[in-house]
Amino acid sequence: MRGGVAITIKDVAREAEVSVATVSRALNGRDNVAPEVRAHVRSVAARLRYVPHSGARSLITRRTQTIGALLPDMHGEFFSELIRGIDRAARAHGYHLLLSSSHGDAGETAAALQAMLGRVDGLLIMSPHADPGFVEEHLPEMLPAILLNPVRGHTRLPALAVDNRSGAFAMTRHLVHCGHREIAFIAGPKGNLDAEERLQGYLAALHELLPGAEAQIVAGDFTEESGYRAGSQIARQKRLPRALFAANDSMAIGCLFALREAGLRVPEDMALAGFDDIPTARFTQPPLTTVRVRIADLGGRALDQLVATAAEKSVQPQAHSVLMLAPELVLRASCGMHNHVAAAPSVASMQSSIEKRARVGPDARRRSTPAAPKNR
Repeated sequence: MRGGVAITIKDVAREAEVSVATVSRALNGRDNVAPEVRAHVRSVAARLRYVPHSGARSLITRRTQTIGALLPDMHGEFFSELIRGIDRAARAHGYHLLLSSSHGDAGETAAALQAMLGRVDGLLIMSPHADPGFVEEHLPEMLPAILLNPVRGHTRLPALAVDNRSGAFAMTRHLVHCGHREIAFIAGPKGNLDAEERLQGYLAALHELLPGAEAQIVAGDFTEESGYRAGSQIARQKRLPRALFAANDSMAIGCLFALREAGLRVPEDMALAGFDDIPTARFTQPPLTTVRVRIADLGGRALDQLVATAAEKSVQPQAHSVLMLAPELVLRASCGMHNHVAAAPSVASMQSSIEKRARVGPDARRRSTPAAPKNR
């Protein structure tokens, strides 16, 4: 500012005694400017405290240096960690982050996407409504986009997802190997892909490792309150399960409070495990055994992949597979174990374990997307 008036590129050009085009090329790092001229222009711009107009720059470069992230919600530690990972990676690449939430509503999801068009260079989308039909209707083909934990079905967009089924299978298997034969499961919300896959992993492990065992499934919705209600319901049963596995850590923490309120000790009277490894999980009493999803890394890897896609000259429509990220078991005192981290088996190794012992799966693998319900 000079005398309350914003400095323009013309002021810099006049002061540096060069053309406006030369100032633009120098400040944008173009090669067709002599090094001494570039240094002189940048010195003048710094002295005048010139700030380039991002809107004018985007009209010239057709880039906004902004990435959009559309999430179903922003409440809770899962989304806080996810946003932290996305934002950290965005800043490392020199991008700003534009966030929006759909609150689980299809209309709001479409409206949020429309509001971001023209304002971002690419999109990260986590939505239970982003099925192939929705993507085709609301997302321009030439706008780079990455899906996070996508709904199943053929899509032209690349995607990253957590291998929920193998993580739930591995945790159930661990509880069985600890000697527990009655393992109850606090499920997530119906229609949620993460919840459905975690339930499938629990049921598959019971079927394989405890043939004939009855599955005990208690309703939940991923909130602490639903975990507390589930824990209270279980504590009132005449015959208590020996272990409880909640589909996420928030429900496990709510359940832990209910069990202690009912006079039950964890893990002496009942082992307890969760899923996600949110930051609070290690600070509960006792610390929570869980399936670790590197949530911030999931967001960061998605952002890295999106930036790489956005840097390409064009985006060609094509079928993509889903990059599956393998979770880890984090064994803490709530299941009677000392701190320990182990890789969860992949889906392929889980399937082979029907005939023989499964080997530990890789950190990440790819699969084609099959058909199924919504995600969170």
